[in-house]
Amino acid sequence: MGAMKIAIIGAGSVGFTRTLVRDILCVPELREVEFALTDINQHNLEMIGQILRRMIETNGFPARITTTANRREAVAGARYIINCARVGGLEAFADDIRIPLQYGVDQCVGDTICAGGIMYGQRSIAAILDFCKDIREVAEPGARLLNYANPMAMNTWAALDHGGVDTIGLCHGVQHGWRQIAEVLGAQDPKDVDYICTGINHQTWYVDIRHKGRRIGKQELLEAYERHPVYSKQERVRIDVLRRFGLYSTESNGHLSEYLPWYRKRPEEIERWIDLSEWIHGETGGYLRVCTEGRNWFEEEFPRLLADAGKPIDPGRRTSEHASYIIEALETGRVYRGHFNVRNRGLITNLPADAIVESTGFVDRFGLNMVAGLTLPDACAAPCIASINVQRLSVKAAVTGDVDLLKLAMLHDPLVGAVCTPEEVWQMTDEMLVAQAKWLPQFAHAIEDAKARLAKSRIPKREWQGAARLPVRSVEELRTERARKEGGLSPDQQVVA
Repeated sequence: MGAMKIAIIGAGSVGFTRTLVRDILCVPELREVEFALTDINQHNLEMIGQILRRMIETNGFPARITTTANRREAVAGARYIINCARVGGLEAFADDIRIPLQYGVDQCVGDTICAGGIMYGQRSIAAILDFCKDIREVAEPGARLLNYANPMAMNTWAALDHGGVDTIGLCHGVQHGWRQIAEVLGAQDPKDVDYICTGINHQTWYVDIRHKGRRIGKQELLEAYERHPVYSKQERVRIDVLRRFGLYSTESNGHLSEYLPWYRKRPEEIERWIDLSEWIHGETGGYLRVCTEGRNWFEEEFPRLLADAGKPIDPGRRTSEHASYIIEALETGRVYRGHFNVRNRGLITNLPADAIVESTGFVDRFGLNMVAGLTLPDACAAPCIASINVQRLSVKAAVTGDVDLLKLAMLHDPLVGAVCTPEEVWQMTDEMLVAQAKWLPQFAHAIEDAKARLAKSRIPKREWQGAARLPVRSVEELRTERARKEGGLSPDQQVVA
């Protein structure tokens, strides 16, 4: 197999980029690849370049690493383009959480729908259409975009409908939930548990679970979760949904609570459904906190990452991230079965045809082949359809720069609509537009009018940190916590972070 080029946009996400490249290099036929890394953060780009060059040198592979802040240069001639970019970075992400809180909208993540996810989509889609233009013009003919960036469904929808690029959306929520299910069922090896999932990204459902070939029903799974000493406390939303809907959700407790508004619309109820042992179980702004800590901690972590890059790659430790398996299947013909975000068109019979669904399929040398004709239980389809309607409006708003459509998308969001009045939604959207204007070129014509409306507005806001907010830990606190977990401190030296 000859050499080819893989471009990674947003490669400054150092940990994730390292994982993607290492996984690809686990495949012998893919070791002549040129990895073209691009990011607007030159500092991070240089650091990931150092890590990957050491990895390649240690293992004696013929692969090459190039780094550039010029995205078009990175994409030129690429056969695969992997998008990991977070448009607006942590600055915009903080506004996605902070501003809606002033109107009573308490989000755990805010990157899929809800007020934060909708605005994230406006920023991301504007950028993705630029990425797609580069791919059409300078990438290898027929190049594929593998999109890891959220909001997954909106980004994939825009790339397919308006970007003109063959795009597959990829997420790891399905695999994470599978391992958890295997644990509660007492499986000795997660591979003893087979499953089929279908739905939409972050609202995908395990419609068929089998342990060593034996089908696992609702009651058996529910009882397994209810008696588990940890998950019975951490996964209260998911367990309640399993009890009422009949299926377990792939998505985390915190994420799921954002899409089903009855779990987060009343501040006094939120703590009943979440767990603060880890951010992913529902903490207010939990993912923002963890990302902020990770950014602050990265300089501390870099020497270890660089040292680890000096060790031989072990193919047995290849992760379950989809990208390397998809590329391997397309290039070698080895069949890979996974769950992918694509246009529906009859894959799920009771979801809209134009929607982006996350469902089961197979990849081989002939491309991606999805399983068609799956049907969700009505209880699971209903919240998916509500989210799809928000996504559709959001994509149209992002592509056209139509402020009225954007406000209607906000109004129809299940959690926003459960908490806010129309007047509050209109003001909140104006405030988010103004705060994030530099990442929203399609709304440049509307920013001054939004400022003028805000100057006249008298709708009250609240100074509120949310129902379950934890403080961002300092580097020193993180260092102490790491040492405590590794057993490096005696109890009297330990500091609670």
